[in-house]
Amino acid sequence: MADVFSQLYVHIVFTPKHRQALIQPAWENRLHQYITGIVRERGHKMLAIGGMPDHIHLFVGLKPSESVSSLVREIKKASNAFIKDNRLSKFPFSWQNGYGVFSHRHSNKKRVIDYVPRQKEHHQKSSFRQEYEALIDEFGIERGKKMVFEWLD
Repeated sequence: MADVFSQLYVHIVFTPKHRQALIQPAWENRLHQYITGIVRERGHKMLAIGGMPDHIHLFVGLKPSESVSSLVREIKKASNAFIKDNRLSKFPFSWQNGYGVFSHRHSNKKRVIDYVPRQKEHHQKSSFRQEYEALIDEFGIERGKKMVFEWLD
């Protein structure tokens, strides 16, 4: 029986509900560690994680045994419970429906690994909306009538 050989790199982006800036620096690292644990437990590889108070980026080496939608659903569900159970947020916390996912080739791996953890530096120059819309355009994703995110700006 033949084995499965794969190389799937996905860049996942999602936000707290209503794009509220709820992810606080005091517990951001704990959240990142927890999400990294979820990714690893499910057999994938966390290549990079980073974000801002109003969004998070994950760069994952994905195993083909699980769909992206299943992985994101589990990350959101478990991390939401983690935040609530540990009373990390002073405000009601939940993740917004939807997410962005972008596939990368091996030759882009280092560039994305360098980019994802530098969100705070990157967002001194551009807003999340500018960043996200640039990703959508770069990857040639048709927006049509899809709602991207509930923008506050």
